[in-house]
Amino acid sequence: MKDNQRGSEGDGVAGGTIFIGPLEVKTSQGPESVQGKVPKLIKGIEEIGYEESSQHCSGTNMENSSYSHPSLLTLSFGQIMEVKYFYSALVLLCFVMIVVSNGAVISAIVIHRSLQEPMFIFVAFLCVNGLYGSLIFFPFLFVNLLSKTHVISYIGCIIQVFSIHTFISCEVTILAVMAFDRYVCICNPLRYKSIMSLATVFKLIGAAWLYVITLITIHLILTIRLPLCGSVIQKIYCDNWSVVRLSCIDTTVNNVFGLLITAAITCLMPVLTLVSYVQILWVCMQSSKVFRAKALQTCTPHLITLTYFVADVLFEILLPRFPSTVLPYELRILMSVQAFVIAPILHPLIYGWKLREIRLRVLQMFGATQIANLQNNL
Repeated sequence: MKDNQRGSEGDGVAGGTIFIGPLEVKTSQGPESVQGKVPKLIKGIEEIGYEESSQHCSGTNMENSSYSHPSLLTLSFGQIMEVKYFYSALVLLCFVMIVVSNGAVISAIVIHRSLQEPMFIFVAFLCVNGLYGSLIFFPFLFVNLLSKTHVISYIGCIIQVFSIHTFISCEVTILAVMAFDRYVCICNPLRYKSIMSLATVFKLIGAAWLYVITLITIHLILTIRLPLCGSVIQKIYCDNWSVVRLSCIDTTVNNVFGLLITAAITCLMPVLTLVSYVQILWVCMQSSKVFRAKALQTCTPHLITLTYFVADVLFEILLPRFPSTVLPYELRILMSVQAFVIAPILHPLIYGWKLREIRLRVLQMFGATQIANLQNNL
C-alpha cells in the first residue's frame, strides 16, 4: 500500500501500479506520463464495454427474431362446448354417413368393370376427395369436442392447413375436369373414346391434384416463414388465414399470393367449367329433345355442386374480413364447417342416386336386388 501511495503521489519513484476499477495497470514511467495516458485508457475501456453491450443487444434481438412460433396453438370452440355431447353425436353421425355413402359409390365403380368409364371414374375420384376431406377434419373435431383443452401443435396445425386447402381446391379442379369430360362427350361424341382414354383420364386427375398441391405448398412455405406473436386460432380448425393473422411482421407477400391462388383456383376453375357448359348448352339447343334431356341430366349435378361449393368458398374468404359481430357465433361455425359436410354428402346422393348405372350397382351391393331389378326395368 505504501509503495502504491508513493508511486501515485509522485515522490520520485519511476514506476508503480495504478488501479482503475477492476483493472490493474503496471507502469514503468513517471507520474506525468501515466496521468496523460489514464484518460485514453479509460476511454478505451468504455469503448470495449460499449461494443460488448452492443453485441449482447444484437444477439438478444437475433434470438427474438429467430423465435418463429409457439409450440401449441389454442382453438376457439366458445359456446358450442355448452352442448358438446350433442355436437359430438352430430359429428359422428355425419362422418359415418359420409364414409358409408362415398365408400359405397367408390366400391361400386371399382368392382364393376361396366362402370369403369371416364365419367364414373371422375365421380369416384370426387368421392375419394370427399373421404380425404372428412378424414382430416371429423376425427380431429370429434376428439376436441370431448376434450377439456382445445390445443393443437404447430406442426399439426400446418398439416391440417395443407390438408384442408388441398381438399377444397381439388374439389374445384376435379369438377372442372369433369366439365371438360362432358364437353368432349356431348360436343365431340365421335371422338370421345379416342380423346378420353383411361390414360388421359388419369393424367387429368393427376394434373388436377398436382396443380393444387404445387400452389398450396408454395403458399404454406410463405406462411411457415412468419414468426407468430399470438397462439389463439379464431376457429375450431386451422386454416391459412387464421395462422397468418397471428404474425408479428408484415404479411403483404402472403396476402398477394393468397389472392393469386384464389384467382387461380376459385375463379379460374369455375370460369373454365362455365365455358364448357356454355358450349354444351349451345349444342343442346340445336339438338333433339331426347338428346337435350340426357345432356342436362348429366350436367345438372355438376352445376349444382359447383355453384354451392364456390359460394361456400367465397363466404369463407370474405367472412374473416368483417367484424365477428356481423353474424352470430353459432352461424359462423356452421358456415365454416359446411364445406366438410354438405359436399361429401351431396356427391354420393347426386351422382350415386341420379346416375342410373351407379344407383343400380349400389343397390345390388346392399342386397336390394329386387329394387335394383325394378329400377332396371323402368
